[in-house]
Amino acid sequence: MEEREGKSWFSRNWGWVLGGGCLTLIVIVGLIIGGAIFKVVDTVKESETYNYAVGEASKNKEVIGFLGEPIETDGIGNTSYNYINGKTSVDLTIPIKGPKDEGDIFISAEKTNGEWDYKSLYVKIDGETEVINLLDTIEDSSDDF
Repeated sequence: MEEREGKSWFSRNWGWVLGGGCLTLIVIVGLIIGGAIFKVVDTVKESETYNYAVGEASKNKEVIGFLGEPIETDGIGNTSYNYINGKTSVDLTIPIKGPKDEGDIFISAEKTNGEWDYKSLYVKIDGETEVINLLDTIEDSSDDF
C-alpha cells in the first residue's frame, strides 16, 4: 500500500488564518479610532465654554419660546480649539433641541490669562432667519447689579 503524506493544518486552513488575522486587525484599529473620537467628544462636552453656552441657552426665555423645555444637546457639531503663545481660541457649534424645534449654539471665544472673552455667542433656530444673541442677555443681566 502506498502511504500519502497529508497536508499540514496550516496549509489546509491558511485562508481562515489570514482572514481572521485581518478581521482582528480591523477590529483593533476600529476600537482605537472609536476610543479617540469618544475621548475628544467627552473632552469638548466637559469644557467650560461648552457648558457655559448650553447653560445660557437653556435659561434664555426666547430660546425656550422657540424650542420648548427641556433643552438638550443633540450630538456635537463643529469644533475648533487653538492654542498659540499662551492664548486659547475656540469656535464651537453645538446642536440643541427641545420638544418644539431644533437649533444650534455658535460660540467664538478667546482665553487669555485664565479668563474667557466671548466674541460671539448666539443661537440659530432651524428655519428662522434671525439669531438670538446670548451675549445681549448676559450684558443686560450684569447691568442689574
